[in-house]
Amino acid sequence: MITKPQDIVVALKLTLGDGFGSYAELGQALGMSASEVHAGVRRLVEARLLDPETKRVRGEALRNFLVHGVPYAFPASPKEVTRGMPTAWAAPAMAGKFSTSDQLPPVWPDPNGKVQGAAVQPLYPSVPGAAGRDPALYDLLALVDALRIGRARERGIAEKEITESLSTNVPA
Repeated sequence: MITKPQDIVVALKLTLGDGFGSYAELGQALGMSASEVHAGVRRLVEARLLDPETKRVRGEALRNFLVHGVPYAFPASPKEVTRGMPTAWAAPAMAGKFSTSDQLPPVWPDPNGKVQGAAVQPLYPSVPGAAGRDPALYDLLALVDALRIGRARERGIAEKEITESLSTNVPA
């Protein structure tokens, strides 16, 4: 079974929780159905990113997949100018780590967004809403986007931040 982009969103959310709740609760938090979350958990177990017994994220495996797999499995590139929610190096997780440039900030298209920038397709359509409800998840999703669309410097900082976050939130 092939991992889907929404599985990454599920895995990141699981790194932030106090264990595994119900599929319905997780789905509601992520803007997904319980069946989508269940299928995602099943794919994550098959990919050996989740422990099949405890449903806890395997931190080192997830880190390796995020850094070395996600940019190739789920690539993205900034597109048309739109209004949205800042992501990658424009998001709060990486704010202040780069000097501002003439380049438009990357954003997830969102009609309620307050920033005009270059549209980046999120891993899953509900990502902007889920990120708006959970700042810690927002940080991780934005860091993953920096891996997906960033240059070497942005990817290096995102890798360091993701590694630190996973080592703090996920037991070895």
